[in-house]
Amino acid sequence: MVRVMTHADFAARLTRSPIAHDTEAARDSARAFSDLPPEVAGLIGAVAGCSPFLKGLMAQEGAWLRGALEATPETAMAGMLADLHAVEGAEALGVALRVTKRRTALLTALCDLGGVWPLEAVTGALTALADRAVDLAVRAFVAEEIRRGKLPGAVPEDAATGAGMVALAMGKMGAGELNYSSDIDLICLFDDARYGEAAQEARAAFIRVTRKMAALLSDNTAEGYVFRTDLRLRPDAAVTPVCISMAAAESYYESVGRTWERAAYIKARPCGGDLAAGERFLRALTPFVWRKHLDFAAIQDAHDMRLRIREHRQLNRPLTVEGHNMKLGQGGIREIEFFTQTRQLIAGGRDPDLRDRSTVGGLAALAAKGWIPADVAAELTTLYRAHREVEHRLQMVGDAQTHVMPVTAEGVARIAAFCGQREDAFRAGLLDRLARVDALTEGFFAPGEVEALPDLSPTARAVVEGWGQYPALRSERAQAIFRRLRPVLLKRLMRAANPDEALLALDGFLAGLPAGVQLFALFEANPALVDLIIDIAGTSPLLARYLSRNAGVLDGVIGGSFFAPWPEVGPLAEALGRAMAEQGDYEKKLDAARRVMKEWHFRVGVHHLRGLVDAFEAAKHYADLAEAVIVALWPVVVAEFAGRHGAMPGRGAAVLGMGSLGAARLNAGSDLDLIVIYDAQGVEMSEGPRPLATRAYYARLTQALVTALTAQMAEGRLYEVDMRLRPSGRGGPVATSIQSFTSYQETEAWTWEHLALTRARPMAGAPEVMAEVEAVRRAVVASKGQGPGVRRDVAEMRARLAQAKPARGVWEAKNGPGRLMDIELTAQMAALLTGSPARGVERQIEAGRKGGILSDSGATALLAAYRLMWRLQAGTRLITEGTLDPARLGEGGRAFLLRETGEAAEAGLTDRLERVAGQAEAVILALLGGAARGAEDGETGSAAG
Repeated sequence: MVRVMTHADFAARLTRSPIAHDTEAARDSARAFSDLPPEVAGLIGAVAGCSPFLKGLMAQEGAWLRGALEATPETAMAGMLADLHAVEGAEALGVALRVTKRRTALLTALCDLGGVWPLEAVTGALTALADRAVDLAVRAFVAEEIRRGKLPGAVPEDAATGAGMVALAMGKMGAGELNYSSDIDLICLFDDARYGEAAQEARAAFIRVTRKMAALLSDNTAEGYVFRTDLRLRPDAAVTPVCISMAAAESYYESVGRTWERAAYIKARPCGGDLAAGERFLRALTPFVWRKHLDFAAIQDAHDMRLRIREHRQLNRPLTVEGHNMKLGQGGIREIEFFTQTRQLIAGGRDPDLRDRSTVGGLAALAAKGWIPADVAAELTTLYRAHREVEHRLQMVGDAQTHVMPVTAEGVARIAAFCGQREDAFRAGLLDRLARVDALTEGFFAPGEVEALPDLSPTARAVVEGWGQYPALRSERAQAIFRRLRPVLLKRLMRAANPDEALLALDGFLAGLPAGVQLFALFEANPALVDLIIDIAGTSPLLARYLSRNAGVLDGVIGGSFFAPWPEVGPLAEALGRAMAEQGDYEKKLDAARRVMKEWHFRVGVHHLRGLVDAFEAAKHYADLAEAVIVALWPVVVAEFAGRHGAMPGRGAAVLGMGSLGAARLNAGSDLDLIVIYDAQGVEMSEGPRPLATRAYYARLTQALVTALTAQMAEGRLYEVDMRLRPSGRGGPVATSIQSFTSYQETEAWTWEHLALTRARPMAGAPEVMAEVEAVRRAVVASKGQGPGVRRDVAEMRARLAQAKPARGVWEAKNGPGRLMDIELTAQMAALLTGSPARGVERQIEAGRKGGILSDSGATALLAAYRLMWRLQAGTRLITEGTLDPARLGEGGRAFLLRETGEAAEAGLTDRLERVAGQAEAVILALLGGAARGAEDGETGSAAG
């Protein structure tokens, strides 16, 4: 049952009251409403004793007020808004809106001052009236234009949706936060696509609608005014009409839109006319408002804007109560709004949860996502509400759109009483709150002082002096930020193992940056990133070069979950899929995949570099990421291809990972070994706009996948791809039917192809085809390891590899006897000889031990060598693309590799490598027996293929 509240219930909701500043006015008003409960009459008297404006409204609207207080204020407010729908004609609407505005002003004031409504309910009620007023005015004047035949093709029913015109609420109205005597900021647009060649005629009509709407709301008549209306936030307001086309607005924002306009659109909301068209426009503007990279340069823009406002309004003066601007002054409302909006701009492009229009909601979202401490968000929220209440009381005194404290002690005393406080307590509390807001926000905005440079060697000073010539440091803005950042970078460099070496690596990083403002602003706002960059520069020049070309990946370091647990293949593929789904264009989908992949790839490298994961964990993470890319990308490529050539004939295809990818162990520089197998089920042609013969269809689809992975685009490439492990190698088709694949493996394949099959793994495609390929793989592995031919062929392959890829350098981990490739080949042979389906090196060696191929000591020796070699190889590929030369490695890189391999010194690692490689080689030679000796002597024929 719904209980109808009476004014006694209203009285029960009272929690506070002003103190009457004018006791005589308070006594008169309380007496006039003495028929109401004492608590309500007392509130009315106290309010009248502080606000001549509200005292006058009580006298003018006394009868209505008594009726309104017989229901809940929520019911009274809803009834007023509903009654406006029954008003017909623009003239009558103007009168009705003014009466409703008076009554809303009175009701919201009593609910605010009596503590019946919290701040958000007060501002929400004022905003609801503004929304209804704008919408009804737009409809009324659009209907007039339609009746006059001035809107081409429009019919009377179109007036209900503004015939394609929309008013966007900006600022506090858009956020649902209108203050007590607020003006309203609107941007008026029309959907020009709806009118085609008649758009100019429609434009003229909508300009008339906008002017009439603004006049109806703003003009001060005998009945008062509704809302002062400001249309100056529209694009290039000095030269554009009051209503412009959506296409023109989009073009403006895409070409010359500024940071303050981006901040304004955080709060933008369609409020009148064609709301659906307004939502479409805002969605189209999303890339302008919400940048895909973390946008720390917005901090500098906001700081500059604050300084310009203060300078323009002469607000740079000591903090005092008299004359202080509660909105724009030091520690004021705008500081909290700027703090919130700027943080939202920084990260909202990557996290839609941060795009809350309201200030309080924005602070809560930022705290929930870790962008600001929860206690800071809570304190700023409390301060914001307190500031807004003071603002409201300033405006309630005389219904003036003011934010400035009175300049006299008498005026301040009135505001103190209006806030229910003694003057001395009010003054102290206000100054404390202003100072606290300033302390919480100023450090975020104000750039630090430029520190002195540390002492540098002549060589280092020459390097630093050359930085001004780099592309990233050519703009004045980049130079200004970097001047503050440079001493911090150089001081951190002094703590590196080899400062000069780290400086040269940092120099290479800076030289490779195409632009610097965003990145330098990011570093300045996040000092921990400087340590990371120095660590990378001092350890991994390769990672530093990669970072200079892909600085956007640093977004991920501070964008939430950089140090969270690894998400595995499924969630990674979902994240990639979502990123691609957000893009309509195929190339943009591919770029989105590259952006996400690079962030995750960089994360793995950083975690490995800093010891958060070891070489084996990093290898699994790299492999998970590669598999996720294939899983997410395959359906996108298939859909794009099918749009031109029809669906895949038959059951479809499976994508197989081969080699290290199949074994789920990649390093930072790995390419991908892939093959594609399909089952057309006898279907000879695809069915589509441009049908293809089945064999050509799957060949071209496979090439489309390879291109999607390897093409160099704006965000780089995903991976290099190697397809030489397909049946018949380079000479075979790039995609193979499952029938041909099965027949080839059973009757024609060389031993090396059977060995490769031991690591094959279906990753993406039709589930039934993937399952059948896996069954074929297991059957072939189980049946092809019998007889002496396998050992003989492996021996010859070893001999060829030793000749073609000899070990290079004392810390070579991959090539050479007893090293990675040799052990991996032996492990595959063990799997083939025992018919084991195992793919990973460790499991294949264990299969050899269990199958009697390897002794316990032999398996132990192979595993010990493999694990050392992999740690060294994975670490090597993270810091260099070339041959590893310990003498030229650098202190940071050398320390990293020694840490990875558990050695204290270079000599210890060198000795250990030689020892374990020798032991592994002895095990392999014993396993191959006479076949190995024959291969070394060149006595066997070519069998490796």
